[in-house]
Amino acid sequence: MSKKIILITGASSGFGRMTAEALAQAGHTVYASMRDITGRNAKNAGELAAIEGRDIRPTELDVQSDASANEAVAKIIAESGRIDVLVHNAGHMMFGPAEAFTPEQFAQQYDVNVLGTQRVNRAALPHMRRQRQGLLVWVSSSSSAGGTPPYLSPYFAAKAAMDSLAVQYARELARWGIETTIVVPGAFTKGTNHFAHSGSPADTARVAEYEAGPYKGFMTELPPKLAATVPEDADPAGVAERIVAAVDAPFGARPFRIHYDPAEDGASVGFAVLDRVRSEFLHRVGLADLLKPAKLV
Repeated sequence: MSKKIILITGASSGFGRMTAEALAQAGHTVYASMRDITGRNAKNAGELAAIEGRDIRPTELDVQSDASANEAVAKIIAESGRIDVLVHNAGHMMFGPAEAFTPEQFAQQYDVNVLGTQRVNRAALPHMRRQRQGLLVWVSSSSSAGGTPPYLSPYFAAKAAMDSLAVQYARELARWGIETTIVVPGAFTKGTNHFAHSGSPADTARVAEYEAGPYKGFMTELPPKLAATVPEDADPAGVAERIVAAVDAPFGARPFRIHYDPAEDGASVGFAVLDRVRSEFLHRVGLADLLKPAKLV
């Protein structure tokens, strides 16, 4: 296993933090990026940096800022000379009836979960393309092809868009020798901050109309129903373990898509069909080479 230089977005908590710690434990240099490392995330950054025996470097990166993404990548290149792996993990969740979210709130979800990946890609990919090698890891969601409970529409819509973007990037980077792995976690109601930190609809009057109508009590009824589908022993750390395995795998052996869904909401079936349809289309149009990254080094 060769030591790799890895950038992770959204590493202050949840899957991002678990992945940062696991990759560092495996011997890699990890730039654990997050917003405001000298302010609200100072404690998280300090805890990561203080872990003995692991090369974790807290890094300022706001995925909603082009300048921040560019500065973070420039710092990594200056210090380490390269970026071998980029893990797109940063994300945010919102909970409530779709109609009660303003268009601006939907735009904010897309800005973090979709456009954030585009900003960091534009900063990092020129370096990876010059290297003629690299790995993009995208943390997707089982909701993009599996079960989708109501009241999570901004998050689900954004994650579906991000997953589609990941697929397109995989085809457009294959000839540069850059690999893609899309990790598809299921729902975890414990061990992450997704639900605890989820946003709420800005239009409280619309929420009140739903609460006064046929969806009365739905916002309190849904979470325990969703939690009941998740096994008691479901461990979100399994996401980090699978990312480590993909990073440590040799070129050409990394899986395009990895599922980790203890609740088994059907995404593995949905994506198996969808990915096969997309693959067969590329064969039809004579572009099958885009399904596997070219080995250039």
